[in-house]
Amino acid sequence: MNATRLRRLGSSDLHVSSLCLGGNVFGWTADEATSFDLLDAYVEAGGNFVDTADSYSFWVEGNSGGDSETVIGRWLARRGSRPQDLVLATKVSQHPQFQGLGASNIRAAAEASLQRLGVETIDLYYAHFDDRDTPLEESARAFSALVDQGKVRQVGLSNHRPERIAQWLDICADQGLHAPVCVQPHYNLVERGVESDLVPLAQERGVSLLPYFGLAAGFLTGKYRRGGADVDSPRAGKAWEYLEEPRNEQVLAELDRISRERGTTQATVALAWLAQRPGVASVLSSARNLDQLSGLLPVMELQLSEEEAAALTKASS
Repeated sequence: MNATRLRRLGSSDLHVSSLCLGGNVFGWTADEATSFDLLDAYVEAGGNFVDTADSYSFWVEGNSGGDSETVIGRWLARRGSRPQDLVLATKVSQHPQFQGLGASNIRAAAEASLQRLGVETIDLYYAHFDDRDTPLEESARAFSALVDQGKVRQVGLSNHRPERIAQWLDICADQGLHAPVCVQPHYNLVERGVESDLVPLAQERGVSLLPYFGLAAGFLTGKYRRGGADVDSPRAGKAWEYLEEPRNEQVLAELDRISRERGTTQATVALAWLAQRPGVASVLSSARNLDQLSGLLPVMELQLSEEEAAALTKASS
């Protein structure tokens, strides 16, 4: 990929593609062979950013957590060499054996993730969910120590409230610790609440946004229509709920129009809008098969016009 198309994460040395491939499906709704195909196709298309978590996917019968990381590790081993500039992100706090953000737990979980991934360093290590039972200072110090030890390159936060993010950043500034360079929020065309608090904070503090659920449980793919056919997806229930809000049908109408004029998919347009929002470095999305992935890859090339972006912003306001 041309380096000019990569985006910098905060003030870090990490540069990522505008589409981040979600690994939550690996070892779950995508078996190992399909996962390998998805990873190969994503990298071949110029993507360089893969996201997972140590907890994926312990909720599946027969899985115990770390399953996605194991698949990624086997994929890397099969290739024989790591793709150039590949950025691997994983998370801690939800694995059944590594709950919370206590210092000893963070250390142990990181070692387990490194082993499953088969790498010496985790490029981006997230605090997956806030842990109110552990002092933020303890967690911040533990993450920073992993950077000092060379086991982690950069730190990120996921599912933390803006005030907690600000406190974590202040602790790092006061104590000279390695601070988080990005935040992973729930953010998309029909879920824009973060624009009132988190987005301004991130811009003020120089922290990049890496939204997840960018397609609103699949609703923004355009597959869910009033009176339409059932959709085979584990998230279908949530997607149907979006039709209860009349405004969201206007969002679909604009996605239909722009995707038709651009000769692309509604999903691509929805993610392209998100990728162009203030402070956003990359958007996270997963695919269960190559057909789904093919509808996402153009996000790395598509640049919406000001008129197109404004029309989507207005429809979703």
